[in-house]
Amino acid sequence: MRLALGAALLLLLLAAAIAAPLAEGWLGHDPFAPDLFNRFAGVSAEHPLGTDDLGRDLLLRLLHGARVSMAVGLATALAAALLGTTVGLIAAWRGGVVDAALMRLADGMLALPALPVLVVLAAVDTGRIGLPRGEALSDILRIVAILTIFGWVGVARLARAAALSVLARDYVRAARALGASEARVLWRHVVPNIVGPVAVATALAVAGAILAESTLSFLGLGIAPPAASWGNMLSNAQDLVFSAPWAAIWPGLAILLAVAGCTLVADGLRSRR
Repeated sequence: MRLALGAALLLLLLAAAIAAPLAEGWLGHDPFAPDLFNRFAGVSAEHPLGTDDLGRDLLLRLLHGARVSMAVGLATALAAALLGTTVGLIAAWRGGVVDAALMRLADGMLALPALPVLVVLAAVDTGRIGLPRGEALSDILRIVAILTIFGWVGVARLARAAALSVLARDYVRAARALGASEARVLWRHVVPNIVGPVAVATALAVAGAILAESTLSFLGLGIAPPAASWGNMLSNAQDLVFSAPWAAIWPGLAILLAVAGCTLVADGLRSRR
């Protein structure tokens, strides 16, 4: 039940993100162009969720924000899962000095205060090293890279623990005794048995990445306007909580639904293990 409900929430948000261009054509508004004559317009057929302080349609910005926030969450989680699983498998397989070095690196990353370091990294002017900043795609790639730096650690430790447990089992010893190569042992026996815990960690990582991107964008260090993300929509609405509360309610609700959906999927996957 939890898995189905969480998956339904995430599919709904993904469908809304995919439908953003269609909704833009249907309503006939540019969600990035200010329209000062329609500031704080109420709910209507023309603006189903009203408009913000610059007269931009909130529904369209919410849908385009879903494209950015969900893309950051999914890309970060997949990159962190791939990197973390690879590191964890190498540490469990090689053992000894390699295992110790990789796990001490992971411990060092865990010891860092994540949010302050994320803020510092996000504030670095990438234009000085030739990378563009202020464009939606470059901002997304920058945030994904920064979040992946910290996101792989938990997956690596989880994958290592699960892989060590599998490598100690009798059928793995039997496969090695029969002459199976190390690559075959890892691919046929270890990887399938660690997919479950890694999938749970990946689902939670999506939620964490969405929250982290929203935090950085709220602080002005994430996705730069006029591109829309749920975080910078909240940042724009922080002075409008009393005069135009819907400008903050809708992106906040979207973040809540996305995080709740990821958490429910993770709980559902954990209960099925």
